[in-house]
Amino acid sequence: MKRLRYSLPILLLLLTTGMAISPALASSPNYNINTLAGKVAAVDGAAGLHIGMSDFVQQEAAADSPTTTSPTCTIGTLCTPVNVLSSPLDPTSVASPDVTVNQDTAAAPQNEPAIAVNPNNPDQIVAGSNDYVTRTWTCMISGTPCSELGDGYSGTYFSNDGGLTWCCLATDPSNIGTLIPGVEHLVGGSYDAGGDPALAFDASGNVFYVGLGFDRTSPPNTVEVSSGTFSTAGGSTTLTWGSPTFIAATTSPSVFNDKPWLGVDSHPTSPFANNVYVSWTRFIFNPFTGAYRQSPISFVYSTDGGKSFSTPQLISGNVLYGQGSHIVVGPDGTVYVFWDGSTRLASLDSIYMVKSTDGGRTFSSPVAVSTLVDIPTPQYTQFRDNSFPAADITPAGELYVAWSTEVTNGQVTPDVSTSCAYFIVGTSAVYSSCHSAVVYSTSADGGTTWSTPAYAFAQGARSNAGYPVTQPDGTAFNAPPSTPIDSLFPAVAASSSGEVYISAYQVDINSPWQTCASPGTPTSVGRIDCLTLGNYINNGRLDYVVTDLASGKTETVSTNPINSQYQFGGGFIGDYTGIAAGSDGSFHAVWTDTGNVQTVVWWYGYDFSLTPIHQQDIVTASGNF
Repeated sequence: MKRLRYSLPILLLLLTTGMAISPALASSPNYNINTLAGKVAAVDGAAGLHIGMSDFVQQEAAADSPTTTSPTCTIGTLCTPVNVLSSPLDPTSVASPDVTVNQDTAAAPQNEPAIAVNPNNPDQIVAGSNDYVTRTWTCMISGTPCSELGDGYSGTYFSNDGGLTWCCLATDPSNIGTLIPGVEHLVGGSYDAGGDPALAFDASGNVFYVGLGFDRTSPPNTVEVSSGTFSTAGGSTTLTWGSPTFIAATTSPSVFNDKPWLGVDSHPTSPFANNVYVSWTRFIFNPFTGAYRQSPISFVYSTDGGKSFSTPQLISGNVLYGQGSHIVVGPDGTVYVFWDGSTRLASLDSIYMVKSTDGGRTFSSPVAVSTLVDIPTPQYTQFRDNSFPAADITPAGELYVAWSTEVTNGQVTPDVSTSCAYFIVGTSAVYSSCHSAVVYSTSADGGTTWSTPAYAFAQGARSNAGYPVTQPDGTAFNAPPSTPIDSLFPAVAASSSGEVYISAYQVDINSPWQTCASPGTPTSVGRIDCLTLGNYINNGRLDYVVTDLASGKTETVSTNPINSQYQFGGGFIGDYTGIAAGSDGSFHAVWTDTGNVQTVVWWYGYDFSLTPIHQQDIVTASGNF
């Protein structure tokens, strides 16, 4: 998140004249907010402000341009890569006991996972992701490859055996498996792309999905909710999704709905049992110049199982610059919404919370849980990240919320210091003295007061692997000096028996990675075909870890370190990870992994017949401390 900064003379002028302080001053450039790329540019270009649209939306905005000149591979011809980037340190398959959730076999990316467990059946689990499987479909529509028409779609998968096996596979528009129907073009909808998932069950065992639908080169966008039911026939239990309900759908260029979240009251004795709650970020732009104005948090509720929703209301009060909302529903029916945000003149962001005790009809004023320092991209990585909160509540009503914040190296307890703010002191200064850490806070009085943030994981130093290597010019590339472990993208789950789990990525290994000096064009081709290899760089690899707060025990659940360089040029592995807990006390963690190698045939409309590549998959691990 970013915050506004103005010089003292400008502040005095604005305050003494009563003029409104705006993120975009009169001299701001104009932006074409009819396109997704224009909206992203407007937010990124807001003067003195550090806020970002979701990583998924930013990635979609950067999709291939049809005006690419002199492509190295063209649609309709066979693409034969000169080099495919890889590392000898990476495995060729995700090892047991971890399980790959998505079932495609042609190297489609999946990322940004969500997960939920049926409160009435701990073996029944549903997961979701941004699913690019349509980008690898082999079908044709009127002579055009389906993979050219596809995009990021709303993917879901289910397990009836506690996560040991998963279903289903989507292969073409007539066989969409458990992709959410009715949102994107190839599954019967009207939008170019969709995703950004969250999932939750109600007390009756129905499952709900929330995500986005949007076009990339025109204004239409929406939040959508789908309801899924399980049925058994012939001894087989299947998941069927109904038609989507669209929320806040708009064709206005000056509004974009981003980063939705979902909460469902699954408590049978709650006065609001089975209510469905949805929050999201409403980006607002100047309709004349396209400049970003603000991004408050919006909210709706449903009392009829998601068939219809209340009129959207803004719930973030004076915290007008927000992102990354997260809903928690207490056993008494109280609704809590957390997000990362800032007020008009704040120097740093905070994690904020509002709550509703009347089923989402009205909300309290925002309460600041804690100030934070937004994290930069971890050292020796390239992917976009954030400090969005994750939260849950125990059966006793104790709230837990976790987030990532930049802290000073060597601190026994987390600190909040502007000397760790990369937007103030610069990224190099931050890398030399700070690192990102997952911290958490608790409340036993319904969110009125909060504990001092504590580390979720022990702090430590990264290890080095794979050094030295020889650069193309014959010189040695040696391991870097010791760097701290960075933790990010936390998830929180409280079981019905009171266990509280926190999971997250840890950037805990440095290794060499050979770059591409001359990638193929357009961008999608260049993600596979490297025309000329470049120098080695340091590459921070990730593990996924889970801690049980009661015992203090932490386990690494990823079976091999995760290389974030694959498939999106190292820039995108999603906005978040997930964890859920069943009524048996077991956790089910889910994250984006790159350990599998598959053979890609069709890729974004290009024929790469039989090229093996590493891809992003969503992977799960289950356990019980």
